[in-house]
Amino acid sequence: MTSSSQSERLAESGLVVGRFDPPHLGHSFLIETAATYCEHLVVFVNSGPRDAVPGHLRAEWLTELHPVARVIEVRHDLHTDFSDESLWERWMALFWGHWPGTAGPQIVVSSDPYIDDLARRFGAAPRVVDAERIAVPISATMIRQDPARHLDRLAPPVRAWVQASWVDQAVTRDESPGH
Repeated sequence: MTSSSQSERLAESGLVVGRFDPPHLGHSFLIETAATYCEHLVVFVNSGPRDAVPGHLRAEWLTELHPVARVIEVRHDLHTDFSDESLWERWMALFWGHWPGTAGPQIVVSSDPYIDDLARRFGAAPRVVDAERIAVPISATMIRQDPARHLDRLAPPVRAWVQASWVDQAVTRDESPGH
């Protein structure tokens, strides 16, 4: 992986954590930017039973789209409550259990505000990328709410799945008798 500036020293390892449900071009911008900050990038794909897109698909797509990163699906049923210290302990045990190595990441990269606490708990530096989502103005929530409107914000393999699984299915339901 390379840095945009030769004078910047790259971190040995970096981490990006997310649901990526579904992965979109904003996620790709985040991952590609994170890869410029470190020699080895790991992407954790949080996966649970209530996700809109199966976790294994999200991990496969991100692996295909970002060969610079090591993508790992992290299956769990944990909820998120940043004020709950015992829950943080469970999250960190889960993440350490999936981390590929003994030394943790030197940087943790995200566009979300929880990054400071997560990085601190890893003993890493936080790096925030495009928190305002200006570079690629999209969120997974927007896609889940109106997938047909945001197909252009998805990479081809994700777009094909969303089109077939959500958009075409919705059209079929709307055109069926009784609707």
